[in-house]
Amino acid sequence: MPKRALFLFTAALCLAAPFAAQAEDAPEAWTPTDSSIRATAAGISLPHSIATLSLTKSGEASNGGRGVDNYAQYVSQDGAVQATLYVYLPTYADASLAAYMTDKAVMERFGPKTRRTAYASAPVAGHADRAIRAVYDDAADGALTTAAGFVHAGRWIAKIRVTGPTGRRAEVLDGLDAMLAQMTLDDPASLHATAPARFDACPIAANKDARLTRTTETGEAVPQEVRMPREGKDALCVRGTVTTAQGSYDMLQQVGRTEGAIIVPVDDSGTVLAFDPATSGAGYKLSIHMVGQTDLYGTYDRVPSPRQVAAILDGNDPNTAKASATAAYTATGDVTLVQATTAR
Repeated sequence: MPKRALFLFTAALCLAAPFAAQAEDAPEAWTPTDSSIRATAAGISLPHSIATLSLTKSGEASNGGRGVDNYAQYVSQDGAVQATLYVYLPTYADASLAAYMTDKAVMERFGPKTRRTAYASAPVAGHADRAIRAVYDDAADGALTTAAGFVHAGRWIAKIRVTGPTGRRAEVLDGLDAMLAQMTLDDPASLHATAPARFDACPIAANKDARLTRTTETGEAVPQEVRMPREGKDALCVRGTVTTAQGSYDMLQQVGRTEGAIIVPVDDSGTVLAFDPATSGAGYKLSIHMVGQTDLYGTYDRVPSPRQVAAILDGNDPNTAKASATAAYTATGDVTLVQATTAR
């Protein structure tokens, strides 16, 4: 998986004190019962035992104490087949995009012999087309089968990963399918219909550099919603490729909307750069979305060029190396805005 850009970590460290104050009132990440474990704020539950897998541990993957990035790990009796349920709160939530980025990460991690043998909408908790199911065979030079499921419920993403030896492929798939079937939600109506991302041809985009016209102003309490169709509802295309010290990333836009929003997915854990048409006046607002946090970087007169986006990701662009403001989200839905001038 590509490493997150250095400036993302820097922003998080600079704002650690305000976030820690919020964490004191955060709910426990998991609520156990005699037979199941429940992601408290998300209202998503799984039994302790599923197919041949049993729960071994659970906790927070990052953002300790905030309850916005949680995991529960399952293993077979001999430990050969392993599964993890991630329940996390990305501020740009899209199961289709999570599947797309996980697909790229799997192919990169497990090598060129890896074959994607399933990638389609699937049922979850008895609800048709509310998940994406992906299966990969011959991973790690033929040694492994790995499979994944993706669910978008309310503001939350639930991602399941199951991996085991190729000779136990059936057990891996049984584990994934049982976890999707036996997942329960406090509010089933919160499930989003989803489908794999669809791609089509993209018009040639201008690669001229953009000019930063203004920074985020005091009083912009929450980031504006990125106006991009999600969950495979409309075709996307690759507007350009961004090459950085850490890897290459796609600049995605909606097909037929040359003046619409542009997103640049960075990793499979919810980091997304978004250039969205400003709701007031001309230009594009840059926001960087992560788990439980959105950084605001001001408005450009046009979509920045791939060269500029690479500089942003590498932390080398003098205009965007520091966020103007950061919106911190709690598991309960509260948002706190921290202006950069008061955080440093």
